[in-house]
Amino acid sequence: MDAGGYPLLPDSILYQIFLSLDHEDLLSVGLVCRQWHAVAQDEFLWKKLFYQYYRVDQDVPRHPEAVSWYEEFKRLYDTIPCIKVQTLTEHTDQVLHLSFSHNGYLFASCSKDCTVKIWNNDLVISLLHSSNMRPYNWSYTQFSQFNADDSLLLVSGVFVGPHNSSSGEIAVISLENFTLLSRVRNKPYDVFGCWLNETNLISGNLHRIGRITSCSVLWLNNAFQGVESENVNVVKRLFKIQNLNASTIRTVMVADCSRHDSPDLLLDYKEQVPAVTSTCQTCDVGSDGEDEEGKAPRRLKFERLMQEEGEQQVDEDSSPSSGLKQLLDDIMGGRVGPNLTESELETKVAALFAAYRTKPPEGNLKSTEDDNKKKYLIFTTGCLTYSPHQIGIKRILSHQMTTAGPVLGEERRSDEFFDSLDHVIDVHGHIIGMALSPDHRKHTKTLCWWELWVIVYGSYSKIFKLSLCPGTCM
Repeated sequence: MDAGGYPLLPDSILYQIFLSLDHEDLLSVGLVCRQWHAVAQDEFLWKKLFYQYYRVDQDVPRHPEAVSWYEEFKRLYDTIPCIKVQTLTEHTDQVLHLSFSHNGYLFASCSKDCTVKIWNNDLVISLLHSSNMRPYNWSYTQFSQFNADDSLLLVSGVFVGPHNSSSGEIAVISLENFTLLSRVRNKPYDVFGCWLNETNLISGNLHRIGRITSCSVLWLNNAFQGVESENVNVVKRLFKIQNLNASTIRTVMVADCSRHDSPDLLLDYKEQVPAVTSTCQTCDVGSDGEDEEGKAPRRLKFERLMQEEGEQQVDEDSSPSSGLKQLLDDIMGGRVGPNLTESELETKVAALFAAYRTKPPEGNLKSTEDDNKKKYLIFTTGCLTYSPHQIGIKRILSHQMTTAGPVLGEERRSDEFFDSLDHVIDVHGHIIGMALSPDHRKHTKTLCWWELWVIVYGSYSKIFKLSLCPGTCM
């Protein structure tokens, strides 16, 4: 300042000088005077420092809930570990997965050494327990998850069966005395499994129908397999979903929307597509409107086959046999295109069968569903290839959240052999990872949504953050 109290350097000159400072020096010069403090708080300065210090691509926007670039820089600086304080060497092979308890006091690690280790997450991390799963014919452990009250640990791994065939298996370990409570078969192994509530978990099974057609069955299992009465179930079928073109259901997880929710935000099942061949709403993300080079003909051919199935809808008195007979007659009469391969023919027949054997979505659930028990099943799936490229969403009803009732689930009519999905999101790429936000969702006064992070690999590699509001696809 000069004698009259005016600054000797204008703000523009100070700004150019401060551009060459790092974050520590910028904070220091901000303590000199009010003018320097105001310039040191400039948003453009902290935006430049943010991308430079954290080495983030300039195309990545600021977190939507961040107040300013300075506050976002400070938040990450205070919460992201940047100093290695301890190295854990107890595993003898690659560590594949880490999971933390909800209270933050424990975490579990899975490894190719076929052990799951439970750690005390204190200032000095210590090993509490190690379970070796090799005596149960496991090849390695790959995934773990704590239940809601942190009393049980779900561990998923690859099980080696007869003739070296591999599938998956889920084990439940008590965190009170570290005993193995139960084991559940899980196929394919990359379904992983997940907790539905404190005492029930979801597993998968796969049944082959044809060479590239299959059926995924999701099961609800009781964590405590020992029961006092023969009338008490330990397993119950949840959903039965058809797979086309060698696709399967994988990476199953549950989104708990029972907290801070509004009844007005339930999925509006009345808006579901009425045609039984298209019983779910499909949203596209990750595509710029054009198919990748070399893949468009196959996609268009498949969509054309599905459109033909929709055009073959008949009245309510018709049966699948009449549709299949019509298809065979078309083949014998040369009315089916000569370019139809064996795999495409199998897909066409399977889609025709499912058209008459798929249970339509439930009606409006607003008057019947308990608002405190609203949960959604989220998983990766597909329709074009073995690689998962779609995200499926299915509502879990209140009566499905318990193993009470018929052992095989609710009784089904012949025209309800498969279950339909509520929503399908196509990301147009190979999904190699997916995770929910820690609290399963975000919430505001007017809207609630889930934050679902999806890692996609293809001709491009991207990480999507999907904000999924019930009833919509964003």
